[in-house]
Amino acid sequence: MTAQAPDTAGLLLSRIRDVPDYPKPGVLFKDITPLLADPEAFTALTDTLATLCATHGATKVVGLEARGFILAAPVAVRAGLGFIPVRKAGKLPGATLKQAYELEYGTAEIEVHAEDLLPGDRVMVIDDVLATGGTAEAALELIRRAGAEAAGVAVLMELGFLAGRARLEPALRGAPLEALITV
Repeated sequence: MTAQAPDTAGLLLSRIRDVPDYPKPGVLFKDITPLLADPEAFTALTDTLATLCATHGATKVVGLEARGFILAAPVAVRAGLGFIPVRKAGKLPGATLKQAYELEYGTAEIEVHAEDLLPGDRVMVIDDVLATGGTAEAALELIRRAGAEAAGVAVLMELGFLAGRARLEPALRGAPLEALITV
């Protein structure tokens, strides 16, 4: 957990609903929609992530499709930074950079507009959950291929039992990984 007001993690965690057996039996889904619906909790989350952007010298914020958009866009506004969406392949018009990555059951691709990230940019990657780390790892590769550097990765929640941090560690190349809550 990162440095934050002592009650922020508790506030955020108290607004995350557990949904048993969703999307399939045996899975305990962590639903963040009650947190988003609570202006106090959503503001605390936005402020904390914006502070991390400032702390790590970010000049742009990347949000990972789709829930990462919900978190990263207000953080970018609060921090006074540009917001760059990283989308699933085929969703962006024009010239893009694409990056494939492996899933438990196959492969996927994400992309970003080639002109949105420039040499000299320091980019904070924001998402709701760090699970296995594949999407964040691919986003870091896209950022570097565009000539920018990673300021870090920040997530609301890390699912520690899936070992995403260990997978992501080499791709971070010393950039910080900040999880506000670890379950």
